[in-house]
Amino acid sequence: MPKIELLTQETIDKIAAGEVIERPSSVVKELVENALDAGANVITVEIKDGGISFIRITDNGCGIEKDQIPLAFLRHSTSKIRSVEDLLTVSSLGFRGEALSSIAAVAQVELITKPVGALMGVRYVIEGSKEKAKEEIGAPDGTTFLIRNIFYNTPARRKFLKTAQTEGSYISGLMEHMALSHPNVAFKFIANNQTKLQTSGNGNIKEIIYHIYGRDITAALMEIHGGNEEITIHGFVGKPVVTRGNRNFENYFINGRYIKSRLISKSIEDAYKNFMMLHQYPFTVLYLEMDGQLLDVNVHPAKMELRFQNGEGVYDCLRRTLEDALYHKDLIPKVPVAEEKPLVKPVVLQHAPEPFEKNRMPKRPEPSVPQHIPQAVHVPEPKPEEPDEKKITEQKPEEVPAAAVTHQMTLAEDVTYGAQFLQEDTKARRKIIGQLFDTYWLIEFEDKLFIIDQHAAHEKVLYEKTMATLKTKEFSSQQLSPPAILSLTMPEEEILKKYLNEFEKLGYAVEHFGGREYAVCAVPANIFGVDVKQLFMEMLGDLEKISGKLTPDIILHRVATMSCKAAIKGKQKITVEEMEQLFDDLMKLENPYNCPHGRPTIISMTKYEIEKKFKRIV
Repeated sequence: MPKIELLTQETIDKIAAGEVIERPSSVVKELVENALDAGANVITVEIKDGGISFIRITDNGCGIEKDQIPLAFLRHSTSKIRSVEDLLTVSSLGFRGEALSSIAAVAQVELITKPVGALMGVRYVIEGSKEKAKEEIGAPDGTTFLIRNIFYNTPARRKFLKTAQTEGSYISGLMEHMALSHPNVAFKFIANNQTKLQTSGNGNIKEIIYHIYGRDITAALMEIHGGNEEITIHGFVGKPVVTRGNRNFENYFINGRYIKSRLISKSIEDAYKNFMMLHQYPFTVLYLEMDGQLLDVNVHPAKMELRFQNGEGVYDCLRRTLEDALYHKDLIPKVPVAEEKPLVKPVVLQHAPEPFEKNRMPKRPEPSVPQHIPQAVHVPEPKPEEPDEKKITEQKPEEVPAAAVTHQMTLAEDVTYGAQFLQEDTKARRKIIGQLFDTYWLIEFEDKLFIIDQHAAHEKVLYEKTMATLKTKEFSSQQLSPPAILSLTMPEEEILKKYLNEFEKLGYAVEHFGGREYAVCAVPANIFGVDVKQLFMEMLGDLEKISGKLTPDIILHRVATMSCKAAIKGKQKITVEEMEQLFDDLMKLENPYNCPHGRPTIISMTKYEIEKKFKRIV
């Protein structure tokens, strides 16, 4: 058996640092939180190379006393708590007392600090947990940290860092959350000598949202106020026209801290579920204030997950507050008075969705914890029970017994009628009955009913056309007049720059429009006429999820596939003429039976099956 020995203090410090400092954004988070706890109302963060080589954080807080500086860099040293009981009422952002120790263990740290009222400041240098210098120096009130070469002495950790661009985007996202969570603090964020974010600290949340997310989202905000005796809720949420394909725009803060919570996300999404398509998520900037004793404090280094003692109450209060706003606001989309007509006839089928009318608002659901009701199955009424946080976030649909499910044959499986139905010479024998649920087209042919999913069918048509142009490399563009203007966050901007070459190869033309705005001046000809803003934001969201090393050809194929999101959606009315054109395009494909994701485009039911359902045939 190998001999058991105690680790050196240096090794212990490096291991402990790994639990707190994962990447440069971890350093920025800890030091900015310390600055806020020190009472600073002006904080500047500057980085180079994504924070890997250089981070400078300056604040005008209370500073650190000279004799307290070496103590501040010891593990578990803190001014926030004195005993375990204090954890129940802690209100500061940082309290574990490991931040400075962990940073000093894996980076070269220089500290310049001067307490208010002191004649001189102090310069203190510590590298790899070893003190290098301590001297008096002239300095302004407050504290400045300079962090150089993170993980310089732990190369195994350094090699797991991502590119400087990606690490910088993490810090950018962090600074945006810091600015939103502390609107009364003036923040400035500089990356590679360029100012990326600057707030005034005047407490105007809407102004901060404008600086971060742009004018389009700011113009579609609704102010929120609500709460009860235990919780206060305020902030802004986007109208249902503002959607994203992921939860990145769901921002919520508990007692000034940015957190993630399945419970809160579910409450938000349940409030919006009657206003949004499936797999679309809303924009929110919400502030929840409550007694710290009602929270289960999680002392994990990330300090991101919080648990609530009364999860059901938080869920219900937040959902009701959002529903009160959504169901009592005018949500009719505004349409420009004059609309530019395309120079050429659009080559894709696109029909604007009908706006909500005030007398056709979605029926408001009963204010209770969501329940999944099985279709066409009689079950005894369940006994009422007290829902808790776990049940709210982990509900699953009840399974319908196999006997209640009818298998419908897809066209690909129907060898008898499949080929005939798609033949040009049988077109006169096909009878279009109409559109069902604004999604499915019903077509009568011989003694069968065929049902076409308009989204799956159009997506298949776009996919095949796009793949054909990929092979021939003959891409054509259609100019947009006027161009579509995109307001991007810093991470979205980085994604666009990263994949701009692939977009241009496919026929897109994108130009910088000033600040964080970009103009889409042209799109591939086969998707002309679509909602370009919505399409681009969905594609950028999907590209953000790509990981690993991919060849340029694979990336190009991915972007081309994502362009097929321009397909007409379900719940969207199209004309009979548009349907006939879609059917003709589908009919020309070698494999018209499934969309690119494998879902059937067409299913069928025989007259015999229908008559059996009505008991005409026993």
